[in-house]
Amino acid sequence: MALANEIIGSSFLHKTSCVASQFQGKQLFRPIWVVPVEKRQVVAQLRKAVNSPVAAISEDLIQAVPLAEKPVKYKVRAVVTIRNKNKEDIKETIVKHLDALTDRIGQNVVLQLISTEIDPKTNAPKKSNEAVLKDWSKKTNLKAERVNYIADFLLTSDFGEPGAITITNKHQQEFFLETITIEQFANDPIHFPCNSWVQSRKDHPAKRIFFSNKPYLPGETPAGIKKLREIELKDIRGDGKGERKLSDRVYDFDVYNDLGNPDKGIEYARPRLGGEKIPYPRRCRTGRAPSETDMTAESRVEKPLPMYVPRDEQFEESKKTSFSLGRLKAVLHNLIPSLKASILSNKHDFHGFSDIDSLYSEGVLLKLGLQDELLKKLPLPRVVSESSQGLLRYNTPKILSKDKFAWLRDDEFARQAIAGVNPVNIERLKVFPPVSNLDPDVYGPLESSLKEEHILGQINGMTVQQALDENKLFIVDYHDVYLPFIDRINSLDGRKTYATRTIFFLTPLGTLKPIAIELSLPSTAPSSRSKRVVTPPVDATSNWTWQLAKAHVCSNDAGVHQLVNHWLRTHATLEPFILAAHRHLSAMHPIFKLLDPHMRYTMEINALARQSLISGDGVIESCFTPGRYCMEISAAAYKNFWRFDMEGLPADLIRRGMAEPDPSKPHGLKLLMEDYPYASDGLLIWAAIENWVKTYVTHYYPNPNMIREDEELQSWYWESIHVGHGDLRHETWWPELNNCDDLISILTTLIWLSSAQHAALNFGQYPYGGYVPNRPPLMRRLIPDENDPEYTIFLNDPQKYFLSALPSVLQATKFMAVVDTLSTHSPDEEYLGERQQPSIWTGDAEMVEAFYGFSAEIGRIEKEIDRRNADGRLKNRCGAGVLPYELLAPSSEPGVTCRGVPNSVSI
Repeated sequence: MALANEIIGSSFLHKTSCVASQFQGKQLFRPIWVVPVEKRQVVAQLRKAVNSPVAAISEDLIQAVPLAEKPVKYKVRAVVTIRNKNKEDIKETIVKHLDALTDRIGQNVVLQLISTEIDPKTNAPKKSNEAVLKDWSKKTNLKAERVNYIADFLLTSDFGEPGAITITNKHQQEFFLETITIEQFANDPIHFPCNSWVQSRKDHPAKRIFFSNKPYLPGETPAGIKKLREIELKDIRGDGKGERKLSDRVYDFDVYNDLGNPDKGIEYARPRLGGEKIPYPRRCRTGRAPSETDMTAESRVEKPLPMYVPRDEQFEESKKTSFSLGRLKAVLHNLIPSLKASILSNKHDFHGFSDIDSLYSEGVLLKLGLQDELLKKLPLPRVVSESSQGLLRYNTPKILSKDKFAWLRDDEFARQAIAGVNPVNIERLKVFPPVSNLDPDVYGPLESSLKEEHILGQINGMTVQQALDENKLFIVDYHDVYLPFIDRINSLDGRKTYATRTIFFLTPLGTLKPIAIELSLPSTAPSSRSKRVVTPPVDATSNWTWQLAKAHVCSNDAGVHQLVNHWLRTHATLEPFILAAHRHLSAMHPIFKLLDPHMRYTMEINALARQSLISGDGVIESCFTPGRYCMEISAAAYKNFWRFDMEGLPADLIRRGMAEPDPSKPHGLKLLMEDYPYASDGLLIWAAIENWVKTYVTHYYPNPNMIREDEELQSWYWESIHVGHGDLRHETWWPELNNCDDLISILTTLIWLSSAQHAALNFGQYPYGGYVPNRPPLMRRLIPDENDPEYTIFLNDPQKYFLSALPSVLQATKFMAVVDTLSTHSPDEEYLGERQQPSIWTGDAEMVEAFYGFSAEIGRIEKEIDRRNADGRLKNRCGAGVLPYELLAPSSEPGVTCRGVPNSVSI
């Protein structure tokens, strides 16, 4: 003590000891004493002697500390990081400069710290003074992507720990707040990850609330911020009334009653999806007025006007730019209307396969002889106008990159059932012939026309029963999905389809070969030939019949893939869980922090889909065989096939008979087809997600009572089921939420669906579907038999007949433009194992470390996938002309790469 007296003075130590004794037992911050450099070592030793943490105290304030036991005042600095827009329109620029001017006269951005403690005198949370962001006007013209501003608070030493910040934006324009960091404490800074748009007070008068990154279960919320937690959730839920403004942050539910446009004509009306008549998941409520001709239908918002989603769900600038500059806008918005006017009269067909090839070398305009005319008329970017290439020429799809004729081979047709863009429909065949679950009183006789003689010569000398017993027969069965809709689809102009079943045999090499295709039409009369079986060819005629049959199978597959597996099972069924999470899980809740990166952009992409993809006469209806019945097929699948408890990968594989439980295996499963790339890679990712979620959940819920008593968690799950999936709420298969195992299973399934499952189904769409003969999204002709008038035409020119059955040039190029955009990774993509602000997304250091462990495991999985793709024994992913299976390889560059697993359903 004598040495300390000599260095910094006895009066200082006397005053400091008064302060320390005054705050014994209180949770304060350790002091930073402002002393000369040469004395700091001793000061550090003295700091350790102070048992309870004390707030940061600047030198000038220390000198003013009275001997009386009064709280000490001290300054705290907040560093506020705001992300600028790269591009502004003229209105935004004008308002920005106006805000810079008015900021100088008090129309500024005001912050206030809220303590985690209650003031015993007022029985209200302790609050700092209001502080303004400094130098806003001086930094207005900075071109940096991120700009840091500061605000200084004057606190008292009994303030406690800041748990929240409120912000009032007195400017005219919103700004994107990325983070706030409270500095000038001896211990670690306090972080507030915000990542949110802060609206002007004129639009949203209430103060915005942001919480620090420290997670709290509802029952553990400090008293000082408990009320703010409730207020924030109440604001986000809204009152369910009125039309939403684009600047709102309100999350609510509604049915799909905005897909049609009855005001445009009866042919544009579509049934409401959601409700007892047609069950369907709920989507985000917009509150728009009903249409003029149908009070049950919501009025449409057509492009380029934006659809409402909560402000923070909208695409960030780089994502929006990437999406807008894609072919979806350049081709569909500008090119297609002019193309329609020019070519609808003669409906251009491809005259040869070289015509399709020319789309990748010459472009669609040159193909149609319309280049000069249209480039003069269309408001295309200058670079496109100067060159016939640019946005109007398509990149060569990956399916053509290693073997231009791979799509014709039977082994490639079969390989894509387990390693293509839709590897989730194949099942082990359990009975032969296959059986339908449809009602024969409604759909007539449903017996399969497949017979043993159709396949006996193709199963290596086995009997059919032997092949079944040894798990050698597999099936892709679309009979029950399509048959109820066949008559309606085939009555549409230019649409023809069957309900297909395809039987595959597992060869000794571990590859599949197709051995029979059943094509079914409804039984319209007892003598009608409603079913036929096509087997591998033995001559020229049967070769073309076989190719047409495979094309119809691929068309069935493309429709189920897009409408059921992709849209329904990853996009539509996840939105209710996302809506309920925002409505019931505070940003402080550890489970919200876990789910947050897996919810990014999903609501925005779903809204864009409702506007232009799945809407009446939208892209999906235009490009896929079911036409106006597309979404009814999706709804039928939701009602008859979808089960949340079967959406996890292990449960799905077991349900389809592709695996069986085996505790001795690494994932507790034995794959019945060892070289099944989607399943084998997927199980690696599933296990990594499950382990990460288990580590996280057990950290916060050491006993099951905590899960049952967590009202936010229980409200989230209850509303997800009873409102978001309300039409199926009475189903007995919904998992319960009573303990850690329940929660781990539910969260693992949600994260799997939003990341790996969506990636496996989405990012191969252009690489496999961009060459239309490989996966035609629609078919325009049935297969003729000897009694049909078209049979002679088919015999005389089978190639012409085949191409005329595929989509027209217009349909093909429109489809190619869409799937090209949907298959594209944006520059701001976040991949599995990554997240924004990886070191401060939570204030729980143990979970930050655990997340880095999860990220490292994802990196190891990527290396294992690379190794498998180079293993010549795995013939479904390695070989001459065989594409490697990379759709579950976690990382990717921007663009169309046929790989990469983003965290969320973001495209």
